[in-house]
Amino acid sequence: MTESFDWDEDKRIKNIAKHGIDFLQAAAALKGQRLEFASDKNGERRTLAICEGTNKLIAVIYTMRGDVCRIISARVARKNEQRAYHQAYG
Repeated sequence: MTESFDWDEDKRIKNIAKHGIDFLQAAAALKGQRLEFASDKNGERRTLAICEGTNKLIAVIYTMRGDVCRIISARVARKNEQRAYHQAYG
């Protein structure tokens, strides 16, 4: 994973209000172990990454733009996502 991250600052603030997760936390979590699922939305490849946040698993949606990881959203991982992560990594 790249060391370079970016995001829309207004979206970051809305994400904190809605999901309680800062994109700064999401960027740190993406540097660790993660389970990823890719999809194409509106012609853009997006990735859902399930990774370890602070005391909980989080789901981070991001896209790569060149060498930069652009974070789109972050939330607490759903139960099925948590199960998939634990099945993959224990």
